[in-house]
Amino acid sequence: MPQEDGATHPDPPLAGQRTADFYAVLGVNPAASTADIKAAYRALVKRHHPDAGGDEHTILALNAAWEVLGDRERRRRYDAEQFHTRGLSPADRPSPSSPSARSRSRRHGDGLLQDWLQQVYAPIDRWLGQVINPFAAQLRALAADPYDDALMEAFSGFLQDSQARMDKAEQLYRSKACPVVAKGLSLNLYHCLRQVQDALMELERYTLGYVDGYLRDGREMLREAKRQRDHLHHERRHLEN
Repeated sequence: MPQEDGATHPDPPLAGQRTADFYAVLGVNPAASTADIKAAYRALVKRHHPDAGGDEHTILALNAAWEVLGDRERRRRYDAEQFHTRGLSPADRPSPSSPSARSRSRRHGDGLLQDWLQQVYAPIDRWLGQVINPFAAQLRALAADPYDDALMEAFSGFLQDSQARMDKAEQLYRSKACPVVAKGLSLNLYHCLRQVQDALMELERYTLGYVDGYLRDGREMLREAKRQRDHLHHERRHLEN
């Protein structure tokens, strides 16, 4: 995790170098949380600020990266763009030149789809369900007395276990590119995963200060994630038919 003070970060690319990799600009992993990204941004701004002898162009690059990655919706759009431009290898793009080649390509594509569905989609969907489905019961248990230490400890443990599942899901998602035919399903799966991650962050903030707004936002995000997951199930069935 990046630290706000005393951290070591690579020098970010200059604004004029036409890079779109904002994660590299801030020296963070694409799976980094918003809190990690914010800490990295602050540390680099302090290091490269013109008042501290830094470079004005570097500050512009840092600000551009933070404006995108620090905003939930803009980060989602940016990640989606990166997925489309970088997530598919040339080998995934069909270019058959004959009926037999097209037939082989279809069989190959069907095999790639089934592999991706079994190896990536299915476990991620299972982990999403293990967070989304029990949440209502977990929240009802806490609502009996949010200030009871034992109840809060149990709820916090649920959040920690849920975050561990989402971390595994993020790593698995990025480990294997999806076939072209599943790019829409894959992108929607990623949005659902991000929605749950953001919800867990809001709920964690609630446990630290009992601010009802964080609880409300986290609950609504998980409700939306449930709707997204239901749509994913329908989308998968349609894809396989």
